[in-house]
Amino acid sequence: MMITHDTRCALDAVVDLLNTAPEGEAPGAPDSLTDLAALGDFVRRNDISDVGTLGTGDLTAVRSLRERFAQIFAAGDDRTAAEQLNSLVASAGTTPRLTDHDGYDWHVHYFAPGASVAEHLAADGGMALAFIVVAGERERLRRCEAPDCRHAFVDLSRNRSRRYCDSRTCGNRLHVAAYRARRREAAG
Repeated sequence: MMITHDTRCALDAVVDLLNTAPEGEAPGAPDSLTDLAALGDFVRRNDISDVGTLGTGDLTAVRSLRERFAQIFAAGDDRTAAEQLNSLVASAGTTPRLTDHDGYDWHVHYFAPGASVAEHLAADGGMALAFIVVAGERERLRRCEAPDCRHAFVDLSRNRSRRYCDSRTCGNRLHVAAYRARRREAAG
């Protein structure tokens, strides 16, 4: 699947936001987006541009947006996902415009100038997810299959075969456990 740099960045930000939620981590894990410092870290980590001074209203709005993205990932069919995305993008006041900044070539921003961080994420993230749905690739929006991890990820593998949020941690841990179980069984 071919996606542009800015769409990939928006998808990465959506996934990162989802994975700050307790259900995005091991059961019983704490919420990692609980204060303005954590929101500031999220904004910096995802290189979100045109964000002014963050306030408590931004934190509340981004946490609410996180729930809306989680519903889109959990949608049972394309129509439900499309309805949720239409509502999300409309509520963000989407205003497509071409821009080049920070060393990147021309690309499209969907958020309006002066938008809040939540509106920015809703517009750009919502449009990135919409491109996935339009391409008939909604099944690429996944949760890790490791029993102790529910991290979100977008499977961008060629054959849509990715099962774990990170093959070096979750995937490797499960493969090692299966190997050890086979060895114990063989030993007898």
